[in-house]
Amino acid sequence: MKEINITELERKFQEKIDNDIKIEPNDWMPEEYRQTLIRQISQHAHSEIVGQLPEGNWVTRAPNLRRKAVLLAKIQDEAGHGLYLYSAVETLGADREQTMDDLHSGKAKYSSIFNYPALTWADMGMIGWLVDGAAIMNQVPLCRCSYGPYARAMVRVCKEESFHQRQGYEIVTQLAQGTPEQKAMAQESLDRWWWPALMMFGPSDKDSKHTAQSMKWKIKRHTNDELRQQFVDVTVPQAELIGLKVPDADLKFNEATGHYDFGDINWDEFWQVVAGHGPCNKERVAARKRAKEEGMWVREAANAYAEKRAKRKAS
Repeated sequence: MKEINITELERKFQEKIDNDIKIEPNDWMPEEYRQTLIRQISQHAHSEIVGQLPEGNWVTRAPNLRRKAVLLAKIQDEAGHGLYLYSAVETLGADREQTMDDLHSGKAKYSSIFNYPALTWADMGMIGWLVDGAAIMNQVPLCRCSYGPYARAMVRVCKEESFHQRQGYEIVTQLAQGTPEQKAMAQESLDRWWWPALMMFGPSDKDSKHTAQSMKWKIKRHTNDELRQQFVDVTVPQAELIGLKVPDADLKFNEATGHYDFGDINWDEFWQVVAGHGPCNKERVAARKRAKEEGMWVREAANAYAEKRAKRKAS
């Protein structure tokens, strides 16, 4: 009898998804659906928080006050995105502190792109243009995710990421149209960030363990390779417009398909970074551990104040 009931619940659950009815926190859902969302949303939240680290390193070295103010605003946005997403994952019954501990222990992952160093000011432009551009490509469909809290959080996130992408492209454009040294800096930065940006969409469809089920549940609306192709199609003309060359000898526009053909991604490098062996993996995780430890007194003081206030109200 119990098995029949579960089967009926699963049928009704899938029926709601097929009819584009949002799943809300108090609705019945398969445990695998819940765990898939916890994994994806927490990793998304971690990526927003870890993504502040390479940018924060450039706040004091921004070329002028305007650039510094814009970069600070961008970093603040990323912190807010992380908070939205940690709140969303809590609606699934996950513990926020535990998700952070999973990041620190290596159990949980974050976007592979943030394990590469930001070596020049041009990298601030590339992170905005390429990294946030890739994020937008991936996240706009998430506004239609089947899980309501995640979908609603993504609406604001995507609007702010759009600002970040424009900010980054402006930096790169200014450099590309500047002195020969500035244009060379922009080109060198593009050479380093292009392939990691393509890896941001995750493994190829044939190697992805989660894509098929996530699409059936409408957590995702497009495959990794579909999103990667969209990114290439949009970004290559942007590079050509400002006189930069995408570092791919095999890149060419295919008249038959209407898309750009591009070279093979170094998947060995991708899996090495995912496994924790990228240029900055240890540095990034160490920074987050240190932030938690050094900020513990703030959380303890805030909790003590909240408890004291609650007792005062109760009395």
